[in-house]
Amino acid sequence: MGSEKILSNRDNLQVLHEDNHIIIVNKRPGDIVQGDKTGDKPLSEVVKSYLKEKYKKPGNVYLGVVHRLDRPTSGIVLFSKTSKALPRLNKLFQDKKAKKTYWAIVKNAPQEKSGELVHFMKRNSKQNKSYAHKNEVPDSKKAMLDYRLLKKLDNYYLLEIDLHTGRHHQIRSQLSAIGSPIKGDLKYGFNRSNKDASIHLHSRELKFTHPVKKEFIHIIAPPPSDPIWDAV
Repeated sequence: MGSEKILSNRDNLQVLHEDNHIIIVNKRPGDIVQGDKTGDKPLSEVVKSYLKEKYKKPGNVYLGVVHRLDRPTSGIVLFSKTSKALPRLNKLFQDKKAKKTYWAIVKNAPQEKSGELVHFMKRNSKQNKSYAHKNEVPDSKKAMLDYRLLKKLDNYYLLEIDLHTGRHHQIRSQLSAIGSPIKGDLKYGFNRSNKDASIHLHSRELKFTHPVKKEFIHIIAPPPSDPIWDAV
């Protein structure tokens, strides 16, 4: 098998920002944001454990999950530390007032150096996969993103992506649909998986207005360290 994954734990948690109401962490590939059928310890529990230890809190720690990232991806995940902030953060994301930017390493460059991708996504829950269609099909949802080619590497290309809708596996499926699957993403057409089961998709930047303090928050997360990410 491949190299061993280093998952987040209380001692190695990469905290990018913390105040009384929110905590933002840099998720490692392989971390699962919320508990699922695997029974693996989710990032939400790791963050709770970190807060409990840091503030010597007796009893349970409150933590609200605002949004998720796919398990094999890395990057910014925002949690709410208070029940006051959570509904406001949820509304911020629902109203698309939080701007999310991603980096993706792909094998094939898109035909155009920049552009908008619009597809109609249909999710297959049994396969845990979403299919991007050019035209609307029954039970599909419109998906939109903008991309820019940032850099050409020896064998790959670095794309920057601004997400306008938050569909299941949206970036993975849409890039695959234009012939630019993400490195390591076997599920969406890349020819081989990464040794640690990650994919080269990283939630790079998040901009939003703080739900309580009303300050502008701008977070940038460094990608994981590996030869290809290090090259960018």
